Amino acid sequence: MNRTTTYRPVRLGLALLIATFSALVALALSGGHNAQAHETHGTQATTHATLGVAGVMSQKEFVLRSDMRKLWEDHITWTRMVIVDFAAGLPDLKAAEQRLLRNQVDIGNAIKPYYGAAAGNALTKLLRTHILEAVPVLTYAKAGEKAKLTQALDAWYVNANQILKDASVYFAQELDPTRRR
Repeated sequence: MNRTTTYRPVRLGLALLIATFSALVALALSGGHNAQAHETHGTQATTHATLGVAGVMSQKEFVLRSDMRKLWEDHITWTRMVIVDFAAGLPDLKAAEQRLLRNQVDIGNAIKPYYGAAAGNALTKLLRTHILEAVPVLTYAKAGEKAKLTQALDAWYVNANQILKDASVYFAQELDPTRRR
């Protein structure tokens, strides 16, 4: 019983850490846009009130944002499922892991029509690495191996920072008024 009590704060803290990172990545990739700030008019363009400027969102951009919102909700759901399955040793862990990894491909594919195949492939690779590097984080946290956990977290943070760096480059391009859509 004492052993379970010792690891519970680590598991909960780790779950919170992973959920926080997922939320930060989702926020970075969504550009901080609010889902309720958009009004649709069938196939017409969409009012873009989020940036506080009078502008029009193209149908292509609206579809990307809608798709990304759904994909990141799926990411959060499957990440949580994997963490719970891992922590509890549940038999559906492998299926949840595979579904979470497929979600990373789906996210990369979703940005291809807007940012291009190279950007989509690069994002898929970074997100897949992020998920795979979470495995040692979870493993060492569950085992209570603090030194190895620190090393695994350091590698994981490097990848997360690269995702944010790449995302910021694409968002800078998106906000560039000279960029054509």
